[in-house]
Amino acid sequence: MKYAFLAGGFTGFALVTVAGFTAGRAADLVLRDAALGCLVGALLFRWFWSVVIRAFTEAMTLKRIAAEAEEENKAAAKAIPVGPVPAAAPAGRSR
Repeated sequence: MKYAFLAGGFTGFALVTVAGFTAGRAADLVLRDAALGCLVGALLFRWFWSVVIRAFTEAMTLKRIAAEAEEENKAAAKAIPVGPVPAAAPAGRSR
């Protein structure tokens, strides 16, 4: 989480700084805006990172559930006896 927060802050600061100097603005205004861009970028990357982690966790949970279901199916298949099927009683007769 710390890496995503720092990377987002740096990215926001760098983008706003380059955009400000490219537009020909004064250095004090560019740096003020870059500081705000740093904060916004860090918060956006933090939110995005939490979305990625949530998706990863959900995918791993679903994969674990599927693996457990497959194991249960294999266990159930082994429990079923394999052999000749007994003949059914003729229709219409009851004991």
